[in-house]
Amino acid sequence: MPDKKDSGPLPPPEKKAFYVREMFGAIARRYDLMNRIMTLGRDQHWRRYTVSQLDLASPSPAAEELNPANRDGAPCAVLDVATGTGDLALEVLRQAPDCTVVGLDFVPQMLALAQHKAAAAEASLPLTGGDALQLPFGEAFFDGVVTGFAMRNVTDIPAAFAEMARVTRPGGRLACLEIAKPQAPIFRQLYAWYFYRLVPLIGGWITGEPSAYSYLPHSLTAFLTPDEIVEVMRQTGWREVRYRRLMLGTVAVHVGIRR
Repeated sequence: MPDKKDSGPLPPPEKKAFYVREMFGAIARRYDLMNRIMTLGRDQHWRRYTVSQLDLASPSPAAEELNPANRDGAPCAVLDVATGTGDLALEVLRQAPDCTVVGLDFVPQMLALAQHKAAAAEASLPLTGGDALQLPFGEAFFDGVVTGFAMRNVTDIPAAFAEMARVTRPGGRLACLEIAKPQAPIFRQLYAWYFYRLVPLIGGWITGEPSAYSYLPHSLTAFLTPDEIVEVMRQTGWREVRYRRLMLGTVAVHVGIRR
């Protein structure tokens, strides 16, 4: 793990990408377990809701003409950016089994777990290594994009949203699941105690990487508000942007349509 003694819970911006890759590699084996514990098992529900917002049951009639990924005859193609262990990508396949789904991540250990999980589910899930800021796909390649719990970890949020817009066909949708700060004052204090104090203790005990579960809560401290994310999405190629808060406001799902 990188040395962070001089930078507190968060790495300096110029070292963030390296730190994030190393950190997620170190916690990959216990990542799913910690997700279930931290969210009280609700993270799977959030993923189901996120995928439902892509509206894959109603693909555009122009999808095959606009989207080179549809040359294999699949009715739609979806990219999961920062797929991690593949939960969100596999949820897309559950809701739209005829779609082609591609999972992308820059952490090899995560991709290995996603591959194992897809094989266990007998699911066809192409996986590729890559950076959210430089997606290795052509323009208008996908009908939809999903991403979960990734934007706090990129070094340039507008660039990430712009890249996702670039690879999405006009009229295609993006659904982005991310942590948010709750609004109710009393609950916000309880949440801060849980997220910033208890989660690092539990995460350190289960994964053996306490610094990782100190970073993850603190990555929310300077993160954009849901309203600020709306503005960034509007400025980077998305229209009709909206969001919905879930779990008492602790997570938000943003949805936009490619201009």
